[in-house]
Amino acid sequence: MNDIYDKEVILSVQNSDTVVLVSHNGMGDAEPALQQKLITTYFKLLDENNILPAAICFYTNGVKLTVEGSPIIDILKRLESKGVRLILCSTCLGYFNLTEKVQVGIVGGMTDIIEAQFKAEKVISI
Repeated sequence: MNDIYDKEVILSVQNSDTVVLVSHNGMGDAEPALQQKLITTYFKLLDENNILPAAICFYTNGVKLTVEGSPIIDILKRLESKGVRLILCSTCLGYFNLTEKVQVGIVGGMTDIIEAQFKAEKVISI
């Protein structure tokens, strides 16, 4: 019975109007290694189960997950290939001198992030 319920949940969130906001270079406020492990698992499960938000917005330290050396670049590329919009804060990339190291997503501004948030039915901050 659990398997049927899980499949129904997955089907109901596929291609949804949900936006995920990522403001950390990992997930949570734990040690950096644990943060990286958690964010990797989170995005891996979204990809494997086709739980596809409309957009994932990266800002502040979150932009570091979209550049060279990030442990989740391949996962983010797969999500993007499935139609998930990845929006990166240009101000944040510039602040950290990372603009030239972007590996995935579109470099946008705060206007793009605000637009994604207000079009969303649900916004999840991680």
